[in-house]
Amino acid sequence: MFKKILVPVDGSEGAKKALDVACKLARVDNASLHILHIPERLSRDTMLVWGMSAVSMEASSEELERAGRKSLEAAKQAAKERGMTDVQGSLRQGDPARIIIEEAKKTNSDTIVMGSRGLSNITGLIIGSVSHRVAHTAKCNVITVR
Repeated sequence: MFKKILVPVDGSEGAKKALDVACKLARVDNASLHILHIPERLSRDTMLVWGMSAVSMEASSEELERAGRKSLEAAKQAAKERGMTDVQGSLRQGDPARIIIEEAKKTNSDTIVMGSRGLSNITGLIIGSVSHRVAHTAKCNVITVR
């Protein structure tokens, strides 16, 4: 049923649960897993990355890239610890919903598995959650994990 599963991760509990579910689904169907990490801007001055505290936005682009890569590698390692062998990953910046949909198209993912709420809960209350926007816009299956 599943061939390629995209999992956007942001370090939130919802994203960690989504990664766990995606790994279980992928193992059943021998599907590949593509992990997407989009560093989340918490404010004008900070950015949060998986498994790390806030990183100052005054950090150089090289420092931000390095922190994002570490976060992506941590998520990929978590997938491997859950039995995944075919795991790729991408680090992108921008509007999370738009980037997730673009990445699903780019990677020919047939399913997106994501948490219902990530780290941007306050923003979600104002403009709608990322998962809601992805579910209503993506051309592939979207599984939302609570």
